[in-house]
Amino acid sequence: MSELHKKRLFLLDMDGTIYLDNDLFDGTVDFLNYVKSINGKYVFLTNNSSKSVDKYIDKMASLGIKTEKDDFLTSTDSTISVVKKRNYKKIYAFGTASFKEQLKNAGLPVTDKREDGIDCLLMGFDTELTFQKLEDACIILNSGVDYVATNPDLVCPTWYGYVPDCGSVTIMLYNATKRMPEVIGKPKPTMAQTAMEKYGFTKEETALMGDRLYTDIACGVNAGITSILVLSGEATMDDVEKSDVKPTLIYKNIKEIYNELIEGEIR
Repeated sequence: MSELHKKRLFLLDMDGTIYLDNDLFDGTVDFLNYVKSINGKYVFLTNNSSKSVDKYIDKMASLGIKTEKDDFLTSTDSTISVVKKRNYKKIYAFGTASFKEQLKNAGLPVTDKREDGIDCLLMGFDTELTFQKLEDACIILNSGVDYVATNPDLVCPTWYGYVPDCGSVTIMLYNATKRMPEVIGKPKPTMAQTAMEKYGFTKEETALMGDRLYTDIACGVNAGITSILVLSGEATMDDVEKSDVKPTLIYKNIKEIYNELIEGEIR
């Protein structure tokens, strides 16, 4: 029996792992059905904080996959859990309208205006970025407030290549303010640990699959679980050779993983 066949909880990145933009990768549906057939569980772990879980449910439905809120854990969820314990008086939310709405719905004291009393700047992946937001952030950060970001991803994959993600914006702001944020999402092990505890699986039963070495695979390594790199997104074999972060397993794509699982079942 291969190492894959021992797994029952699969933590899956989305962009670059199971789909790219609006194109579902071949083998994704078969893989998800396989996990169900062994009474396992799959959970979508994403660092993308620009969208709410409801929007991800709609996104998956448009790709022909029915999902529920219980199937997702996002960097926004993890960040909210951490920040709520700190009793900030006023948080400047740097992100999309959806991101701000999630923070407000969680009961956080959020503003998107530069005003007195702000004691934390909370940054997400902002697909609605403006220069005014950057200027406001520089002024706020220079006042010495706490600085938290949902994720360190430098780019987000698209059908035409990549666009700057949260991590790239934090570097821009560092160049102007010499401030770097505390990062909550992957590669920290928090999201993986939360999933194992929530669904009742051990480390030995769990695997994390993704396309990025410095977030997805590093999260698996930091959580002490099997990490599976798929070469359908950002990382290449050349990246693997140069990186200090090494995945447990490497596959071309999710279809190749499914094929190995099925071949093992047939044997």
